[in-house]
Amino acid sequence: MKISRNTKLNDLLNRYPFLVDFLAGLSPEFEKLKNPVFRRTMGKIATLDKVAVLGNMEIDGLLSAIAREVKAQTDEELTIITGEGEEQPLDAEARQEILKYIIRGVHEGEDMEVLKKKFRELIKDVDPSEISKMEQTLIDEGMPESEVKRLCDVHVEVFKESLEKQEIPEAPPGHPVHTFMMENREAEKIMTEIEKLLKRLGEEPDETVFKDTLGGFGRLLEDLKKIDFHYARKENQLFPFLEAHDVAGPSQVMWGIHDDIRALLKKASEELSQEEPTAFVKTMKKLLPTTREMIYKEEHILFPMSLEQLSHKEWKKVRKGEEDIGYAWVRPESPWPSRPIPEEVDRAPIDMVPGPKKIFLAEGGLSQEQVNLMLTHLPVDVTFVDSEDRVAYYTASKHRIFPRSPAIIGRHVQKCHPSKSVHIVEKILNEFKSGTKDTAEFWLQLEGKFIHIRYFAVRDSDSIYRGTMEVSQDLTEIKKLEGEKRLLDWE
Repeated sequence: MKISRNTKLNDLLNRYPFLVDFLAGLSPEFEKLKNPVFRRTMGKIATLDKVAVLGNMEIDGLLSAIAREVKAQTDEELTIITGEGEEQPLDAEARQEILKYIIRGVHEGEDMEVLKKKFRELIKDVDPSEISKMEQTLIDEGMPESEVKRLCDVHVEVFKESLEKQEIPEAPPGHPVHTFMMENREAEKIMTEIEKLLKRLGEEPDETVFKDTLGGFGRLLEDLKKIDFHYARKENQLFPFLEAHDVAGPSQVMWGIHDDIRALLKKASEELSQEEPTAFVKTMKKLLPTTREMIYKEEHILFPMSLEQLSHKEWKKVRKGEEDIGYAWVRPESPWPSRPIPEEVDRAPIDMVPGPKKIFLAEGGLSQEQVNLMLTHLPVDVTFVDSEDRVAYYTASKHRIFPRSPAIIGRHVQKCHPSKSVHIVEKILNEFKSGTKDTAEFWLQLEGKFIHIRYFAVRDSDSIYRGTMEVSQDLTEIKKLEGEKRLLDWE
């Protein structure tokens, strides 16, 4: 048999199975060959020159060692072909397997510089879509989203040199990506001002300086909190369209980091109001780098990948739904696309007939306009999820408590929640479907408001589960009511 740098490892192991144990003795990296799954994936696509890089060996030394072992075990002479052309380019499957191999090394605590070296020698460059696909595959193969999220910054660090060679995406004014990037520039300005104040405080915060800067920190922190609009548009507008292209895992990972940033913002505000300078500085030293890293991931991974994946028609839908959620610090610079976006036909339920014709209900009848007006004037937010767990409707009132946009229509409700709470959503739905529960309720404090959230199982006259209705209400003022106020007291 002839062997060269371009010989596939899998071909060699199929012919000489004893080489698995032999290679494992040459390098700790080759211990993985004892794993059948690893052999079926990496072994199938890796050539010996790639195997040498993985084992931190020279290719000529590896070929000679293999030839000697085969001779010793079988008395067969292998012919080593040297200088066999250029190394073979990796196909998409091979690149994905090697990317996953490198990232698994991150999770196993392998030295960062060693991993960067392997990446440079094995892959050299990386496309943003490849990173998203890799994360999605790792999640599909069983790696918890929480673990992918935990080491997300480390993943980016491995690929940073390659990512920085690529141009930052450009989009026309008014395009959602253009607006996202404008918001990022504003966020950076605010964070720079915060960093200036932190520098004045010093490593060991000076109490006097802290009191002098309280007002400045307070104003800047409140301004930075507007980034929530930026994240809400990603979660409710951009992510649903990516999910339609089977890009769900990375979106959930990023959503989890959004929640971390929100929690840090809240924590910093509390520490500021309680005048705890040491704790405040510690929190800010987590918040600012995490927020800046998110900007980097958006502009080097998420936005380029999204521009590649989404069609012009899909971007139009993203743009239209943005108005329902709002913007952070800026608004789109100009209309996009230049012509008005027509109403989407699929926005109206198929059984709703426009015009004065009535929709006959259990008692009485209403026109489509009346139904819509009545629902949007309710003093509560209502969302309906059908029996297949897809969002079918929400009340598009002007003052919603939680943001909603047209992009969530048809989306699985599980995707509308961060990964840390999905198991609770699943539990509620399962209880409703089995008939063991009919309601679930929660309440929370949100920006000084007392919010009551209730879920109701919706069943037909035969007690068959037809969906779930979510009702959210601001009870802040209602809780203050005392005594009574009758109809005749109204003025």
